Amino acid sequence: MAEWSPTSWKSKPAGQQPLYPREDEVARVVDEISKLPPLVTSWEIHALRTQLAEAARGERFLLQGGDCAERYDHCDSGTIANKLKILLQMSLVLALGGQRRVIRVGRFAGQYAKPRSDDLETRNGVTLPSYRGDLINCPEFTATARTPDPQLMLRGYERAALTLNFIRALVSRGFVDPARLDYWNLDWVKDSPMAEEYRRVARQIGESIRFMESLMGVHPGELQWIDFFTSHEGLHLPYEQAQTRRVPRQEGWYDLSTHFPWIGMRTADPRGAHLEFFRGVRNPIGVKIGPGIQAGTLKEIVEMLNPDDEPGRLTLIHRFGADSIGRFLPPLIQAAQSTGRTVLWCCDPMHGNTRTTADGIKTRNFEEILGEIDQAFDIHAACGNRLGGIHIEVTGEDVTECIGGARGVREADLKRAYESGLDPRLNYEQALEMALFISRKMSRGKAA
Repeated sequence: MAEWSPTSWKSKPAGQQPLYPREDEVARVVDEISKLPPLVTSWEIHALRTQLAEAARGERFLLQGGDCAERYDHCDSGTIANKLKILLQMSLVLALGGQRRVIRVGRFAGQYAKPRSDDLETRNGVTLPSYRGDLINCPEFTATARTPDPQLMLRGYERAALTLNFIRALVSRGFVDPARLDYWNLDWVKDSPMAEEYRRVARQIGESIRFMESLMGVHPGELQWIDFFTSHEGLHLPYEQAQTRRVPRQEGWYDLSTHFPWIGMRTADPRGAHLEFFRGVRNPIGVKIGPGIQAGTLKEIVEMLNPDDEPGRLTLIHRFGADSIGRFLPPLIQAAQSTGRTVLWCCDPMHGNTRTTADGIKTRNFEEILGEIDQAFDIHAACGNRLGGIHIEVTGEDVTECIGGARGVREADLKRAYESGLDPRLNYEQALEMALFISRKMSRGKAA
């Protein structure tokens, strides 16, 4: 391949990029961010790659989740803590059922840009640029708000730094002590039909903790219990370029805006700018794949992003829909296997099951989401492969954005607490129910 640099992507066609009024201002902001401290470190990135390699061998399970798109005005302690709580609770349930350590990766501290189907949006005869996330422009439908502003990249860097600082403070001490399970409960979970099953799981975890405390003579709160990693879609290439640098005593380049960037379906083109950029960084990389990808294209992607067959380097995140996964996934598994490269397979059961109601509300059916996960486990096993993780859009808030679940959210309930400006997310209760479902599925798989 041609020689790589952090700017070599500019020689390739770049989809989903905004049209800024002044490119010199973009260059100035990129230069300013490049001189600021990195958001993550190379040794954290290597730790994640090691864990993802273990997941590819079946020794760990990847839990990746968070908001569809972060908003700058939601960068507050309560929102961040609640997202952390639900991911921690889900991971404990998954670890108990699957008897595997869980890798916790949040879709936050950088998930500020979103791909759009159309560059422009028209309302009442007025046409303006589409809202592409807070990293690019603002959602209000005015010419000023919708004009891409490079200064928003600086604000995104600052919001990501604040989020990471708070997360690191929380996970370093008592917040993540598994002995304090009651502290992790949100106030309204007591009303959930799943509450008793969760309490049963919590009791089992508590018994295991007490046994370990007795065996080791150390209180679990004194141990370093978890690593927590961040991820976002590596969509806006100037922002990614700004934080890509060499580090002392390491070879190669690192995208230090996040531990785990992924490439979305709309930009997963082997001849495009996004694969050109991410082939050159040392981070683990995820790629979303769906019904539109051909087996030959997938082989090109695998060989381009993981030419040296490095375990932990590449994760394929498939998203098909419950009614399509059985048709599309098996040939893609076979295509990836034919390359001889090691990849970690992860299921995104959200995006392929998106529907729009008669009222024009975007939603997802929880039963279809579980159905896609259920099939994913079975299809991988039938292909001599293994499913090593899930990738979900989830919030720690009591929203009503996805229908179904133990409490039976209906279409009529969606307007009660629909807060997402883009894609619908699982609420706390649905996320916990999903974790229990996957835990049972993995437990049965081990028994078989």
